[in-house]
Amino acid sequence: MDKHRRILVAAVAAAALPVPLALRAQAASYATLANALQVENPAKVEVAEFFWYGCIHCYHLEPLLEAWVPKLPPDVYFRRIPAVFNEPRWAQDAAIFYAFEALGVLSRLHRPLFDAIHKDRLRTDNPAALEEWLVKNNVDPKKFDAALKSFGVQSKVKRARQLTAGGRIDGTPTLMVQGRYTISAEQGAAAMLTTAEGLFPVVRKTLAAAK
Repeated sequence: MDKHRRILVAAVAAAALPVPLALRAQAASYATLANALQVENPAKVEVAEFFWYGCIHCYHLEPLLEAWVPKLPPDVYFRRIPAVFNEPRWAQDAAIFYAFEALGVLSRLHRPLFDAIHKDRLRTDNPAALEEWLVKNNVDPKKFDAALKSFGVQSKVKRARQLTAGGRIDGTPTLMVQGRYTISAEQGAAAMLTTAEGLFPVVRKTLAAAK
């Protein structure tokens, strides 16, 4: 276990009265980075999900995120970061994610690609199979390939690799709150979201103090 990982147990956990959500979150584990990563919007509480399309646990988390993200408070910002490790397929799938984003089809194809991989056994590292899937989903393979190889997309893949390393991400899915607190899937998908919510007040206090 990471030396910075802490297990916080709320003193009220054994009480008969209902425990507030933020306190219940303290019973779950999260890791604290010594050096926080830069967030996209410093004025808001950021929640980032490090994921991989080939990860079955990320696939199982996705429906929970789809229900959770629209209900987040206005001061909370959510984004996805494709984790990139050394195995080539991680970078390939990260490039697919950013190519979809560049083509403006990410919101339409993010979940269907997950389904295709985990239900239909699509291999994203099989060019012919991927091209066939793209055509079925009304994406021009030539435009997709151009986006995939573009400087902008490759730069984002490089940045995702840096964030994965800088965040000391060692598995997916992992949630990161405000570039400092990382929440692993060891505690279960639903508990990950509860832990993240419990950290919102902590970050809000930090943001308020910085004003």
